[in-house]
Amino acid sequence: MSGARLTADLRVADRVEASFVAEPGEVLAVIGPNGAGKSSLLHALAGLVDVTGTALLGDTDLLALPVRERRVGLVFQGQLLFPHLTALDNVAFGLRARGESRARADAVARDWLERFGIAELAGRRPRELSGGQAQRVAIARALATDPDVLLLDEPFTGLDVSVQMALRIELGRHLRDFAGIALLVTHDAIDALTLADRVLVLDDGGVAQVGAPAEVAAEPRTPHVARLVGLNLVADGEEMIAFTPDAVVVSLHEPEGSTRLRWRGPIATVAPHGDVVRLLVHAGPDLLADLTPAAATELGLLPGREVWLSTKATAVSRYPARG
Repeated sequence: MSGARLTADLRVADRVEASFVAEPGEVLAVIGPNGAGKSSLLHALAGLVDVTGTALLGDTDLLALPVRERRVGLVFQGQLLFPHLTALDNVAFGLRARGESRARADAVARDWLERFGIAELAGRRPRELSGGQAQRVAIARALATDPDVLLLDEPFTGLDVSVQMALRIELGRHLRDFAGIALLVTHDAIDALTLADRVLVLDDGGVAQVGAPAEVAAEPRTPHVARLVGLNLVADGEEMIAFTPDAVVVSLHEPEGSTRLRWRGPIATVAPHGDVVRLLVHAGPDLLADLTPAAATELGLLPGREVWLSTKATAVSRYPARG
């Protein structure tokens, strides 16, 4: 059924309620703070948690099908493989469970291991694989069954940064050729910006924003998304105000000038951030400010100290609170 649109209206207990549409060939990134229901959403489609509602793939409701008939591939975080099976047998498992002959399943599995550049590891068991190798096997296992829907639950978590980068590039290449629908749960803005066609933002148990990655990054509507893309976000009635940390001026006394927006609060953290020092200030809301190490030293900025933050009105972006 690859090539069909997914129209979902799901309610997972008291954890999340989400309605969304995903087009064939599309990668939909699912982002949001911890506890927003991201994994619950994927697990509902896979049949791992109780859910009410519908998930129409074309004219077929996935939720009405037995789990084994859903043609859904799921990749967990943490390289979860069958420990007693070789890499080849792990990748072939889904096909064998579907009734394919061993010869056919093994042939498809070898092809996928080859595509991920790990064919020589076919005979190894999970304990003999590195984290990156094991996750390549896990992704190959999900893709080998030719699923209609591919569910990726933070697939890069726990991997070294260099391994994450390499695997992100490899996965992106395979997703470009994937005819089905891919849902990618991630906590990393890089994943959303480089792999996704659209972004679904979950917050407070529901959908807070949906849009192209560039649109969501430019006009975030939740503090979590703003932090992901390195912006400050202030709700001002029916309007949102976004601005970068380097547009913020830090002072010990109230700034002058009517053209400046201003906030006051205690410093929560002071930490190096590239060539600058980044402050997190509990100014109601929490705000980030970047300044030079020399300026931070001169002002004596330490956690707990009350400071004023200000920015020029011309340095902020304004847009409606709800799109």
